[in-house]
Amino acid sequence: MRTLLLAGAAVLASIALAVAAVLAPKDIQATFFTGQAFTAATPSNVKFKMVFTADGKVTREPFSKTGGAKGEGTWKLSADGFCTTWKGSKENCFRVQASGDKKWSIIAGTTAAAYWTK
Repeated sequence: MRTLLLAGAAVLASIALAVAAVLAPKDIQATFFTGQAFTAATPSNVKFKMVFTADGKVTREPFSKTGGAKGEGTWKLSADGFCTTWKGSKENCFRVQASGDKKWSIIAGTTAAAYWTK
């Protein structure tokens, strides 16, 4: 019984840490949606210069001419993160989770869709 209680406490502690590392929408806006460029990378390491402006617009530009497509779209905050709609695509929503010093994982559902660095 004691082992079961300790295991349960460990699981709850790890969940609390994961939740604590998720940025609130207002913190996402203050950190990233300021008009200043930062780097985004896909899970396959295609890198982009991303710019989210305060007026709800977003642009991406690949660092390499051989990988990734340039894009324009819009963003908005959601209850637990943010959503983007790229021209010609449907809306997708994400959470932002701290994953190191000046590093964040962009999570769609349970999967990392991108990694941001500043």
